[in-house]
Amino acid sequence: MMRAGAHPGIAGLWSKAVGFCANRRGVAAVEFALIVPILLIMYFMTMEASQAIETSKKVSRIGSMVADLITQQPTIVKADLDAIMKIGTSTIQPYNRSTPNITITAIQVTTDPTPRVLVVWSRKVASGVYSVGATAGTTTTVPTTLKVAGTFLIRVDSNLSYAPIIGWTTDTQQKLGLTQSLTTTIPMGETYYLRPRRSLTIPCSDC
Repeated sequence: MMRAGAHPGIAGLWSKAVGFCANRRGVAAVEFALIVPILLIMYFMTMEASQAIETSKKVSRIGSMVADLITQQPTIVKADLDAIMKIGTSTIQPYNRSTPNITITAIQVTTDPTPRVLVVWSRKVASGVYSVGATAGTTTTVPTTLKVAGTFLIRVDSNLSYAPIIGWTTDTQQKLGLTQSLTTTIPMGETYYLRPRRSLTIPCSDC
């Protein structure tokens, strides 16, 4: 016999809801549904941060390695510079979402009463294209501690626009991601100065 005012459909739904909430499996399912997105976000962000840090270290390693290889040469030619920069570029692997730009500049500090800092030769690779860097004979700058009259220096600038693997865009070409802000690239770069090891200068005959 039904009580006055009771509706069998509503009563049934209410009893099921109460039973679900009282059931530990139901509580666990709700907790799981709430926490999984947070765990996934933490996982992807941790993965991205670790990869960005490692890539930044490799960008720094490019500059030191390229400068070290060049300063071991008594003389050099354009083909050798391009080959060394190619080796430096391969150092960034397995990261391959953007390519590093490398600029090698040979610098002479003159012996004038007021020393000038001049470009002797320069070579660069940008977006995979090899070309002349700074124009020979133009003025450049070096740290004050390195501005010693008669000094010959090799400067290597390595730069990379780091593109996060987690990115979101409004078009349909890129689906993976969390926030739109991650589509912005992160600039990474390092500059190294080294002196020649086997000679006073390192001339480049065809630069």
